[in-house]
Amino acid sequence: MRGRPGSDREREGVRSDRGAGTVLVLGLVAVLITLTIAVAGLAQAVHARATAQTAADLAALAAATALHRVGGPASDPCTLAGQVVTANDAEPAGCTVTGAVVEVGARVRILGRVDGVLVARATARAGPAVGPRAGPAG
Repeated sequence: MRGRPGSDREREGVRSDRGAGTVLVLGLVAVLITLTIAVAGLAQAVHARATAQTAADLAALAAATALHRVGGPASDPCTLAGQVVTANDAEPAGCTVTGAVVEVGARVRILGRVDGVLVARATARAGPAVGPRAGPAG
């Protein structure tokens, strides 16, 4: 009877491979779970960034429209921008009016934190003949 505990093979230092497949499968499952969590976190960050950018874009357009509206009720462009940002599930992160150009910032929490690196931020500018800014994009 070969391969039984206490046999000649075991006494000679030859071990059984029994259970090695289980260890391999458990290792693969752990790797798949880790990758799934990483991909989910990345997807959440991408979604937060897109939400922040959309909120900033819409708020900048609304603020620029309010700034240049002829006739009709006058409203503060930055107050309107803050309302638009909030309505788009983001938090206002600044608003400046320079001449005819409005720049609006928005941020969205990732994993419930506002401070540190777990916040997606975006800015947008709107106004007559606004072109891309010089320097790094962001």
